[in-house]
Amino acid sequence: MDISGASSISTLSGQAAGDAVGTQVLKKALEIQAQNAKTLVDSLPQQVKSTSANLPQHLGQNVNTTA
Repeated sequence: MDISGASSISTLSGQAAGDAVGTQVLKKALEIQAQNAKTLVDSLPQQVKSTSANLPQHLGQNVNTTA
């Protein structure tokens, strides 16, 4: 076994550890964003949340998919 092979193995294990840490940081950031979004939606007045009940029944039935 040569020295360059041993260093590449340690680099791969270090990279895997870095990837694991990066994934955990990303998960935590997504949790915080979801919590902030829920807080923002919950802070809306009740009247704003229920405005769709005042719309005509035919609205929202079709989606325009052409650009």
